[in-house]
Amino acid sequence: MSEVKLTASVRTTFGKGAARQLRRAAQVPAVLYGHGSDPIHLALPTHETGMALRTPNVLLSLDIEGKGSELAIPKAVQRDPLKGFLEHVDLLLVKRGEKVTVEVPVVAEGELAAGGNLLEHVLNTLSVEAEATHLPVSFTVSVEGLEAGASVLAQDVVLPSGVTLVTEADAVVLQVLAAQAEEPAAEGAEGEAAEGAEA
Repeated sequence: MSEVKLTASVRTTFGKGAARQLRRAAQVPAVLYGHGSDPIHLALPTHETGMALRTPNVLLSLDIEGKGSELAIPKAVQRDPLKGFLEHVDLLLVKRGEKVTVEVPVVAEGELAAGGNLLEHVLNTLSVEAEATHLPVSFTVSVEGLEAGASVLAQDVVLPSGVTLVTEADAVVLQVLAAQAEEPAAEGAEGEAAEGAEA
């Protein structure tokens, strides 16, 4: 995974008013923590940060004003529920070679067997352990030709070298549900109503 470089400055003012002022200046409040160190409150460029966060578990190379460079991955992202803009980002400090546990999205590809069956995503992500500088972006699972009743377990998902499954191996990730048959009840009710009218 490639690193995304971001320039960050240290925040010294806090609270809702300070956060609004930051956002007006096209910056988003963030906090960097980990390795037992004191949290560092940061301001990040909104546009660049938003673009970077489109990639799950993106590795960020932070150039922090007055403090040098640090590596981090996003742990929690808060967005405005209506407008969707970034409100706050929690970042976890990581080191090269360090193993971290992250949630990785599962993507299904392929066509189910004919019959109008439905694919249910029981788990949208898998929890895995991987090196902080080599985190997978997603896991692709083929559902080609699967019949109703078939399921894909966590242990069935092929993981890249160096990635270890943390989610329970027998957890269901995807399952195929049988298509619902048309309910004839409505026609029956209409027939009964017609018979009653004739009588």
